Amino acid sequence: MRIVLASASARRRQVLTDLGFNVVAAPTDAEEHRVEGTVETQVLAIAKAKASAVGSEHPGSVVVVADTMLADPDDPMQGLGQPSDEAAALAMLLRLRGRRHRVWSAAGIRLAGTWTFQTASAVVELNGFSDDVLSELVTSGSWRGKAGGYDLEGAMAPHSTVVDGAPSTVLGLPDSTVSALMAMAS
Repeated sequence: MRIVLASASARRRQVLTDLGFNVVAAPTDAEEHRVEGTVETQVLAIAKAKASAVGSEHPGSVVVVADTMLADPDDPMQGLGQPSDEAAALAMLLRLRGRRHRVWSAAGIRLAGTWTFQTASAVVELNGFSDDVLSELVTSGSWRGKAGGYDLEGAMAPHSTVVDGAPSTVLGLPDSTVSALMAMAS
């Protein structure tokens, strides 16, 4: 089955490709504006803004939009998105190192012109990795384009554990979205 992924996320594209989908990447130009409310509310609002930016493009195709955000472990109402530079990545990873945090993903699927949205969360624990590992994570650039400054299946893999929820949620797609797409394909 062919899916148009309205996202620049290489990780989301890889997840869908690994599931056997023919994925066409078509990132949106949606501006991500913060909204008031919980991190769940914020990430869903961003996914819906991306869906609006898609508009009527790609008629007849299954279109997927998604967004991922972490809840700050010190303030679960405060979202952590993608770091803008090395200093921001360092600050995020220092805040998360040796701690648990909740990751929220929201996704929308457009089928036959109608959008449906799902949200899900998972809890991830990062171990207390050394300052040398921290330095490598930052200087390697593995944080680029990643909510919270890390990639669960990339450089952070040996230092992280999903303790509750689905890894696909942490990688950018709620498990319910993956299940819905698999059901469509069968």
